[in-house]
Parts: sequence; structure tokens; C-alpha cells
Amino acid sequence: MPDPFFQTMRQSIVDGDPEAAATLARQCLRSGADPLAAIQQGFIPGLDFVGAQFACGEMFLPDLVLAGEAMKAALAVLEPEMRSRGTQRKTLGKVVLGTVQGDIHEIGKTLVGTMLAANGFEVYDLGADVPAERFAEKAGEVNADIVGLSALLTTTMTGQRDVIQALERAGLRPRVKVMVGGAPVTPAWAGEIHADGYGADAIGAVAEARRIVGA
Repeated sequence: MPDPFFQTMRQSIVDGDPEAAATLARQCLRSGADPLAAIQQGFIPGLDFVGAQFACGEMFLPDLVLAGEAMKAALAVLEPEMRSRGTQRKTLGKVVLGTVQGDIHEIGKTLVGTMLAANGFEVYDLGADVPAERFAEKAGEVNADIVGLSALLTTTMTGQRDVIQALERAGLRPRVKVMVGGAPVTPAWAGEIHADGYGADAIGAVAEARRIVGA
């Protein structure tokens, strides 16, 4: 596959165009090209560029959300083919992700999950309004490395502490690390509840996850 094709894949992510990203992924498969190469050399560089632009204030949250949607569209086409070929990307770790009980906000959490998956993590997204015990149950079931907890309301932040306590009761701490985030969440709060990491946004969450697993 020529480099210009990878550049076009990259641009589909930068443009936040899920339809174009999926079309390019299908073209990749029809051409017999390596889907892993398309992900690593085509689509992920686009997501990295958007993340860098977001970090320096040149692109904004809607751009990041759209880039995430485009990435998901490409992965939805390519990953089944990779499984059928018996190839897969290197997995950096397993992350159980969700918004804590009492909180139904999902956009930020979903974006974090997309970014983590794009960067090589195996993500188990439990959705929103998730009971503390459910996080612990899933973490034990999949042998998770990290549990990621989102809270968008000050009234539900304490749910993050509840999950850490549930993990302790299940005997999963400190092996399973906990990462927290959300609009009202601060590094001070993360320290107070003995979380292992804090992500101010999706880019920060990926960096923290990589730090936690030593990647």
C-alpha cells in the first residue's frame, strides 16, 4: 500500500469523518493490505495529531469527539478481519471503564474508551450508572490492569471512592490500579481516595494509563 493511502487514512481521522474512515478501511481489506499496518501507520497517526492539537489548544473537544468516532468506524471494519487472520495488535493492558452509579453522563467516558482502544488497550466499557460492585466483578472476571472511573457531577464523585472500596473488598487492590476523571474531579480528590491516576481529559487519560502499565 503506498504511503499516500496512509496519509488519506490519517486525514479521515483529522477531518473527523467516520464514513470516509470506514470506506478507506474497506478499501484496505479489498486491496489485500495488512489491516494492522493501516491502523498503526494510517489511522493512529491521525488520532495522535488531533490529540496533540487538542493539547496545545489548536483543536477542541468537538474535534476530538469526531476524530474518536472516525477511529471507531475504522476499527469496526479492520479488527474483525484481524481476528479472522489470527493477528492482533499488541495489548498494553486491560481497562474496565464506566461512569459511576447515579451518573448517566457518557460522552467523555466513551471518548476515553475510544482513545484507549486506539492506543492499544483492551477496553471493557460498562456504560453509565454502574454500581461499585459491578466494576469489581468485571475487573476480576477479565483480570483487569486498570479500572477507569468517570463522574461528571459533584454529587456522584463519592461513587469513585465506593468502587475503590469494592475492589478492596474483592481482594483486587492494589494489583488493579484505579484511574479517575470527570469535570469536577481533581488531582487532590484522586489523592484523597487513593486512586492511582488522574486524567483531566481523554488525552491525559491515555497518558496516565500508559504510565500506570509502564508503556
